[in-house]
Amino acid sequence: MVITASSVIASAAAQPVAVPAFPNLNPAFANLDYAPAQPTGSNGHKLDLYIPENIASAVPVVIWTGGSAWRADTGKNSAAAIAPHLTAAGYAVAGVSIRSSSQVRFPGQLHDIKAAIRWLRANAAKYKLDPSHIGIMGDSSGGWTTSMAALTGDAPEMEGSVGVTGVSSAVQAAVAFYPPTNFLTMDAWALSRCETPRCHNDPGSPESQLLGCAIQTCPERVKAASPMTYISAGDAPLMILHGNSDPLVPHNQGEQLYMALNKACREAVFISLPRAGHGPVDRFLTADLEREASTVRSTSSDGCKVTNPVSITPAWKTVTDFLDLYLKSKN
Repeated sequence: MVITASSVIASAAAQPVAVPAFPNLNPAFANLDYAPAQPTGSNGHKLDLYIPENIASAVPVVIWTGGSAWRADTGKNSAAAIAPHLTAAGYAVAGVSIRSSSQVRFPGQLHDIKAAIRWLRANAAKYKLDPSHIGIMGDSSGGWTTSMAALTGDAPEMEGSVGVTGVSSAVQAAVAFYPPTNFLTMDAWALSRCETPRCHNDPGSPESQLLGCAIQTCPERVKAASPMTYISAGDAPLMILHGNSDPLVPHNQGEQLYMALNKACREAVFISLPRAGHGPVDRFLTADLEREASTVRSTSSDGCKVTNPVSITPAWKTVTDFLDLYLKSKN
């Protein structure tokens, strides 16, 4: 039998939900420079590595990059709470920071995450990482980073020249929590009417600051910053989780990306949480209130098969089962 994302998710939906408690981890290697600091003294080119205990051979690695509305270069810091769930499942974790929008405009952030991926691949032997099995996860603007990395592994025009070059920046699996994916439609799908200066269309919004222009005035730049622009046959499988009660990044943002992957017959999973807001990630996967009435649907490159929404109580095992399929399975 061919194992697909659809079959894994169907199995997960039927399983009892475990909610293990883990304390935050300290990294085995902290503040590693994956590229020279730019500007000097900044943190946007640093990563932390968390390694499972007692590993005998190379292990797959999952990058974590946290969200900040692109306004901070501290994306690696939130990996301490994520890492225990993944190291317990046999994964190394790289908490990765990228530069903020005040330090560099798009596509600098994409160039940074690709540099981190290349650095991890080039230095895999030193840290007992499997360079052939690299995944990525992130939330909010980090979910955008995740989606962009997952869908541009075969887009050389988006590679950049930060840090290590000449090594692939492709990842083999990705999990994006509540990612912004189409900046031009965010206000239209917001839960409530926005008021200046809190509209995404405003010149001072996080999205406008990322691009260096009020987003409605520069649609081509917005298109270049949309993961949907880069969907192709070489893309990594992508799981998206989004709360329908998200007041900051509308639920429609994650759903738009999923539907674009659906129409392109790519491997994708979409988990919708009606009661959940804008994170935090751990509550999406452990808290009964946020997980109530959640559904999952998927699409596959195998004959463009679609699994219509079914009930699910998402848990960390839902995420690790998805990662296992692409980062561990030999099928």
